[in-house]
Amino acid sequence: MALCAFSFPAHINRAAASDPQKSTPLTSHLLGGTDLLFQPLHKLSQVQVRKRPGGVYASLSGGAEYYSQRPPTPLLDTINYPIHMKNLSVKELKQLADELRSDVIFNVSKTGGHLGSSLGVVELTVALHYVFNAPKDKILWDVGHQSYPHKILTGRRDKMHTIRQTNGLAGFTKRSESEYDCFGTGHSSTTISAGLGMAVGRDLKGERNNVVAVIGDGAMTAGQAYEAMNNAGYLDSDMIVILNDNKQVSLPTANLDGPIPPVGALSSALSRLQSNRPLRELREVAKGVTKQIGGPMHELAAKVDEYARGMISGSGSTLFEELGLYYIGPVDGHNIDDLVSILKEVKSTKSTGPVLIHVVTEKGRGYPYAEKAADKYHGVAKFDPATGKQFKGSSATQSYTTYFAEALIAEAEADKNIVAIHAAMGGGTGLNLFLRHFPRRCFDVGIAEQHAVTFAAGLACEGLKPFCAIYSSFMQRAYDQVVHDVDLQKLPVRFAMDRAGLVGADGPTHCGAFDVTFMACLPNMVVMAPSDEAELFHMVATAAAIDDRPSCFRYPRGNGIGVQLPPGNKGVPLEIGKGRVLIEGERVALLGYGAAVQSCLAAAAFLESHGLRLTVADARFCKPLDHSLIRTLAKSHEFLITVEEGSIGGFGSHVAQFLALNGLLDGTVKVRVNLKSIRTLSIAVVMGSVLAIEYLILCIKNSICSGGHLFFLINI
Repeated sequence: MALCAFSFPAHINRAAASDPQKSTPLTSHLLGGTDLLFQPLHKLSQVQVRKRPGGVYASLSGGAEYYSQRPPTPLLDTINYPIHMKNLSVKELKQLADELRSDVIFNVSKTGGHLGSSLGVVELTVALHYVFNAPKDKILWDVGHQSYPHKILTGRRDKMHTIRQTNGLAGFTKRSESEYDCFGTGHSSTTISAGLGMAVGRDLKGERNNVVAVIGDGAMTAGQAYEAMNNAGYLDSDMIVILNDNKQVSLPTANLDGPIPPVGALSSALSRLQSNRPLRELREVAKGVTKQIGGPMHELAAKVDEYARGMISGSGSTLFEELGLYYIGPVDGHNIDDLVSILKEVKSTKSTGPVLIHVVTEKGRGYPYAEKAADKYHGVAKFDPATGKQFKGSSATQSYTTYFAEALIAEAEADKNIVAIHAAMGGGTGLNLFLRHFPRRCFDVGIAEQHAVTFAAGLACEGLKPFCAIYSSFMQRAYDQVVHDVDLQKLPVRFAMDRAGLVGADGPTHCGAFDVTFMACLPNMVVMAPSDEAELFHMVATAAAIDDRPSCFRYPRGNGIGVQLPPGNKGVPLEIGKGRVLIEGERVALLGYGAAVQSCLAAAAFLESHGLRLTVADARFCKPLDHSLIRTLAKSHEFLITVEEGSIGGFGSHVAQFLALNGLLDGTVKVRVNLKSIRTLSIAVVMGSVLAIEYLILCIKNSICSGGHLFFLINI
């Protein structure tokens, strides 16, 4: 037998919260609870005919709340890079923001993608690129899904039609894509840490550029953000943190109804006051003097300053102050006048240390349908701009995510000890459905995967049966907790890893390629993967029944294949470590793991017409392996091919190790590595995993290899 380890890239395109701004005034409770009015901005949905400078008109279609045709963008058409914005007036910046917003809407309507987050930061993006000098000044976008306006203003407008497509623009910031993307993102809560590193690096090199980290939209619920702020306050390097508060995150400034919004003139004046250069520099001098005098004088000055800040700042700023960040805000994130003024003042101030600017924005701003939607059109398919209707393909089956939720609900109805945990992904994991049935047994811990895993471990210690549902790529964020807090203690936590394998448009940051590798190497973990939706129901039941060690199962993005489901959605526990043979054949055996089994079946159906009847087996388990099944396949076939969606070190590597340790690679083994075939096969994989397997087997059929056995490992 010969061991040929193939790892191929694949690019597959797959179709991947509150009321709109009201006419009632925004209020705040500052200075003894005084309520002041804030004049509401005019919404595009209220405009029937809109005049643009230079006599250019764009009208709304009858009965619709937005344009049916892309409006003219005369000012945006002159902006290829941020340097082209520097001579614009504030009035022109407002026009630029309007044009930029419509450009985002019409671009995303044709490609799909993250819409609501990008619409919420249009004015902020314009202000940042107007005030700062990127790429010399570093602007970091946490998560990066709100970076569409940033991409348009930094030389990529003509490529926006390629976003989230093969060889197109990434859906997040990406260093290799543009010098304006100073840090790659996709996962949350990283930019304060990265920005602090850039700021310290700048200081060590004696340079003087600015570093701005924009974070929000839930990212502040993750511990890393607070770890970074704590360290930033200690290191005291100059950097700016912009907290983009769009009411979708529990901040220290929030109450049960969301953050307290800013008020009109008073809030603007106070924010301008706090960012005023002479005042801040005076405070820095005062701090230096009182530190030299020391003792009671320093303590008195600190208390007076803290009291004054408490009077004029939004409630809760003390937390950021205690971490060592100078707090400014809240600031209206859709008021370009205020944003530009405050950013200019902060940029020009000579005092040292990190500054946090609390900016309040509205997700989905300026697009009526997004403003009204519960999810603010966070992530959308292609849609009609005039009506907001998304063009989602219909399917006879539901998503694997929904099937998982239904399976877990069925198990929880029979077992009151089953509980569910997710990390701010109730919709993404399907656990919002579980929540409706069991509101006291479903826990959203925020974007805090580390906490989610150890929290689940604690629940397991109390005899409960926790199911921790986390995307495969996000599970990477909690790996130490999986190892130390769960596996080494043999605690029966069940990990449901959604979006495993290829994820298409979400790109490499969300590709679930590594979970089999990093889970199957743990000593106590049971690792399994369903080949279809019915198998998923059985594996949920299997995980619920495993009560002496941890377990995990992975399932793909996308819909089921239409097999019959178990009665009452109640799966039957599988025998641990046992696979199954789906098709009996000869000479060539395909041993698939997880969703790749369907590719094996399709390839077998195609090749039968070419005179080859393949054996197809479903491994079900990567750990423990079905030793008996693998031994039988290896001894009774000339070719054994393992197929999976994942990285080297996964299922195929475990099979190869078993074959080696058990002498199944000894004897008349022929090792052949045909580099030409490998390159050709790489091309085939891009066209689809089924075609790749078919091509490989046709190569085998026509190969000059004779005698012995060949073992191929395919990582699709």
